[in-house]
Amino acid sequence: MDTKSYDRRKKRFWVQSACWFVFLGLGAYYVPGLMLFYLLCGIYDVSRNSHIDAKLVFRYFFGNGVPTWVLSPFNILMDILTLPYINKKVYRLEDLPGDCQQEIQSVLETVKSEAIVDKLASRVESVKRGMLFFKWYGINIDNSVNIPAFHRDYKYIKTIGVSIFNKKESTDEHFGPLRASLRVLYNINDIKDRASYIRVRKLENHWCDNKLFIFDDTLSHQSINQTDGLRYCLFVDIVRPSGCHFLLDFIVARLGNILNASKFIFYGSWVPLK
Repeated sequence: MDTKSYDRRKKRFWVQSACWFVFLGLGAYYVPGLMLFYLLCGIYDVSRNSHIDAKLVFRYFFGNGVPTWVLSPFNILMDILTLPYINKKVYRLEDLPGDCQQEIQSVLETVKSEAIVDKLASRVESVKRGMLFFKWYGINIDNSVNIPAFHRDYKYIKTIGVSIFNKKESTDEHFGPLRASLRVLYNINDIKDRASYIRVRKLENHWCDNKLFIFDDTLSHQSINQTDGLRYCLFVDIVRPSGCHFLLDFIVARLGNILNASKFIFYGSWVPLK
């Protein structure tokens, strides 16, 4: 990251932190009961991460984890509704229901047969981080890359997209906002360098070793590509396994309607591809 961009992000961070401190102070004074409730929810939520340190706690309560903290009561409700399916945090494909596995395998086969890398290569050479959506919380999205299989009605799969990292490009460590779904990642292009990977706290999944990675993305995580090549990664959101799938499915569908106009909040640093 160049010095000018770093200084700009640093200034924005401290301005946002100062505003948040003022808001929390006013909340603690005027609605202490509500703030205590949110504090307890946040403590539980952040404690789900491994290797907790002061930096992680600060980011959760005062940095880029604030949206996840705001949504922590909802996410705790999702943990309750999905019982007796305990959140494993990091999953293997065989941990998921059989029909969910079949949907994921179907999408992976489609990716392998559609030559997505070739279709996108000429459009992402100058893009640091690009994002192409085919489906968002169950809502089909048309773009210049036509893959009808991605517009099917799936039982579990609700979001399908492709993220592209240019060489020497990484995200900051961050938290996903919602726990009604799980994130499935599949590295599309073959990478032989261990410098391209995803890290969930101290756990690292290197794409050269394992192309498929499934996890709860409300945990603190970071995507890193320190290679000299591009990294193309399919990302899929699936409804969490539960004993009341119809209810979780309904909730995710409603979230799609609410969040469709606010993707920029969570993907503001990405270049949207059409």
